[in-house]
Amino acid sequence: MTDAPQLTALVLGASRSIGLAIVEQLADRGWQVVGTARHGSGSDLHAAADRSSGRIEVERADLTEQQSLLDLRSRVDGRTIDLLWINGAIPSTDAPGLDATVEEFTQVMLTNALGPMHAIAALQDLVPPSGTIAVMSSTQGSITLNTRGGYDVYRASKSALNQLMRSHAARAADDPRTLLLMNPGHVRTGLGGPGAQLTIEEVVPVLVDTVLAQEGHGGLRFLQRTGEEIPW
Repeated sequence: MTDAPQLTALVLGASRSIGLAIVEQLADRGWQVVGTARHGSGSDLHAAADRSSGRIEVERADLTEQQSLLDLRSRVDGRTIDLLWINGAIPSTDAPGLDATVEEFTQVMLTNALGPMHAIAALQDLVPPSGTIAVMSSTQGSITLNTRGGYDVYRASKSALNQLMRSHAARAADDPRTLLLMNPGHVRTGLGGPGAQLTIEEVVPVLVDTVLAQEGHGGLRFLQRTGEEIPW
């Protein structure tokens, strides 16, 4: 009896919080995991790698720097990435969109919408036809569900991400890979704030279950962490 081949995941935006928990959860399930941090050393991700007996590797990448993503692509060249998971976002202020500054709008859009697409462009050819590309989104990106506003620029960035992913999927309609936009819920993190109802420990195992269950389905879906479809 031969052992099943080891699966490899690449998780961008894994230095802390949900991204780090995803890396640790996948490693605990037997995956080889490459997690990225923006800085060369000193993150919680590096500490997790030190404890992992080689199961977790650390690479440097910054979603807001296209060259950084291309450099990452060169360093992981030749590897099969069964799961590419793009995490990482920054918040906006709660100001109305009418009052948004150019600086805030540009930085939030670059980090939350354009950065993930640049990551996909740089890395998608390492994902096999049976593989999955998952991107962290939010129900705040749903235009249908926006009935009260709030954090307008953040909402707009997630809507832009969703639209860019739909365009990407439409342009590559024959691509058999699974594409996912995932909503983790309102989680107690630096982004979600101390008043969020959910903890990372509650959310991440369920989130990982759902992403792994989608393997081989193909196409693009916008999902809650528990697997329900979210209206666009």
